[in-house]
Amino acid sequence: MLVLPCACACAEDDSAIPMEIPIVVVKYFPVKGEMIDISVTGDWGASLQETRGKTERQTQELIAALEEGSRYHAYKNPEAKQSLKYHLLNVFEFHEPMPVCPKKPGEKVPVTDYNAIMNKIDIQKWVEERGVKEVWIWGYHGGKLVLWESNMASQFGDISNSNRDQKDLPVLKNTYTVYHYNYQRGTSEACEDHIHQIECVLSHIDCLDKPPPDKWDELLFWGKFVGSDKSHKIVHPGCGWAHYPPNGEHDYDWANPRFVETDIEDWKPDGSGQKQRINSERWQKNSLKWFVYWMQSIPGAANGLQLHGKPLRNWWIFMGDFDNSMTKKMRLCAPG
Repeated sequence: MLVLPCACACAEDDSAIPMEIPIVVVKYFPVKGEMIDISVTGDWGASLQETRGKTERQTQELIAALEEGSRYHAYKNPEAKQSLKYHLLNVFEFHEPMPVCPKKPGEKVPVTDYNAIMNKIDIQKWVEERGVKEVWIWGYHGGKLVLWESNMASQFGDISNSNRDQKDLPVLKNTYTVYHYNYQRGTSEACEDHIHQIECVLSHIDCLDKPPPDKWDELLFWGKFVGSDKSHKIVHPGCGWAHYPPNGEHDYDWANPRFVETDIEDWKPDGSGQKQRINSERWQKNSLKWFVYWMQSIPGAANGLQLHGKPLRNWWIFMGDFDNSMTKKMRLCAPG
């Protein structure tokens, strides 16, 4: 059995980083001979060999992007320490269609049956005995089924980018998050699933999913860090979010050449950070590089930031040690 370092002190002691995130990968390759059956996937009919190779490559690229993204300000500090470390414990590969739930009235396509997938891989063993925190599913969409980009099973509720049905995954002693990727797409789209999950978790920690519309500017995450209004459009360029970089004017505006003055590289909660004039050339107009750049702007290890005299935590605690942070009722700022 793999023994992993304890992460219980990670939020309060940066010497305890990186926090360990053990993962298992599940692949669904419905085959017809040596090819993926496009009548099942809807949009992908390459060979099994090519598809397997693509998912192996993208899994490693995704791990690299997420680990690099957890290095606070690494784009200007080459000594920055990573806060997250991913460990791939096992890979399951099934040559069959993904299981789906019976369609409900009004549904055009069925929803992926995540309970069936988790039972098939004996998720309780992996989570409660092996410490797995994330399950990465390589599957398909193609108009054939509904998938959730992220889905959480937790004693603390489903805080994820899904419909938050608390019965669509087995809830165990420890929290785990399921990410469902589409192998017809690229590494950037898989990474975006994680960015949205980060947004969901940090938003929940900040305001317990009850953001006051009339006090949006006072929210530490959406108002101050992101710099958005309640519609999520950028109104005072801060660090932006998945779909909107600081200079973004609409969703997925990663290649906008418009220059803006933003404090993304020196963000401070009180707005006193130094601003600089940037546009999408800063992340080479590349969505995956934007995601890594954005993650590196999240207050991480040794961030030295304060708000009203209270130090900001290493926000990666909420991704790397969710159960401990929730049990201790941690917030984005530590007690003063």
